[in-house]
Amino acid sequence: MTSEIIYKYLSNEASEQEVHALFEWIDASEENKKHFINLKKTWAIASLSDDIKSDAAPVISIKKKNKVAIYLKFAAVFLVLFGLTKLAFNFTQKTKSKEIVLELADGSSESITKNNQSTLVNDKGDLIAKKFPNEIIYFGKVQDEKVLYNSLTVPYGKRFKLILSDGTVVSLNSGTTLKYPEQFGINGKRNVFLTGEAFFEVTKDKQHPFIVNANQVDIEVLGTKFNVSAYPENPTVNSVLVEGSIQISEIADTSNSVLLAPNQMATWQNNSKKFVTKAVDATFYSAWTKGELAFKDTPFSTIAKIIQRTYDVEIINENAVLAKQSFTGTIKISESSVENILELLKRDTPFNYTIKQNTIIITNQP
Repeated sequence: MTSEIIYKYLSNEASEQEVHALFEWIDASEENKKHFINLKKTWAIASLSDDIKSDAAPVISIKKKNKVAIYLKFAAVFLVLFGLTKLAFNFTQKTKSKEIVLELADGSSESITKNNQSTLVNDKGDLIAKKFPNEIIYFGKVQDEKVLYNSLTVPYGKRFKLILSDGTVVSLNSGTTLKYPEQFGINGKRNVFLTGEAFFEVTKDKQHPFIVNANQVDIEVLGTKFNVSAYPENPTVNSVLVEGSIQISEIADTSNSVLLAPNQMATWQNNSKKFVTKAVDATFYSAWTKGELAFKDTPFSTIAKIIQRTYDVEIINENAVLAKQSFTGTIKISESSVENILELLKRDTPFNYTIKQNTIIITNQP
């Protein structure tokens, strides 16, 4: 079977006879199947590159149901997401605006808006923090044992950065709440409490270990970079170490713990009360801090949750085939819309979808 016929098929230009011959050839051996999949990947990348240059996003269309079934049978579980085409749909115009909320220790709260730039001082007039639209920078340490905790909540569709009073940098992902000291005390440990996902760049201080409380576990460090994902809807807590070392312990039983080395991930399982560790590429788990979503053999169910948080939408998937697929690729958040991502996913696994306000319903292709 020549590569020319395969490319004609992928471009929806093959005749009935050529399509029939192609399917017989694919069924003939595993080697033929692998060759077809490799050519399909090459064709997909070239096609997407052309789309970027022409600012268009055509979709592969195979109308006959028997062809669709065979196409799905041999579809490669692979996707390169360039996300550079321009689509006009804007979810934020259809939904109520949600703001980042800072709650102070005294119970008062305020929204962090684009025009927000102010300072926070204590009752003595000392500068505690400078507040900007995209970050808050804290200063100093308290001189006694009274540590006041603030809480910052980042809604779906937004991200935010905190620089704590010890210099630790915390990047907060969408749908995240962090409770932290307004100023760290001069004695004791540096404790923060996380619900959601955050990337920590901890300032070294051997006398004051830094501890992240996430669900049922504590993550203790002296100085390091690591990512923690502890969304309440998930039955697990994942921590990925970029550099340094961290120890993760069950709060109820501190002897139940693991020590991580760089490029390792520890997963705490709420139900079994066990840790599972494995080697990973840490860059995939911190890509969101650089404005990217990175996937590696990631199930669509997980991708859907990430898209929901990142773009503040709801996804209802009624396509059983799509639910079983996994994808690898990178999305630039600022240069991609939800429609853009769905159109690119359709190249690998055909499906239909409808959008009503900020709800997306994915169905089978007729």
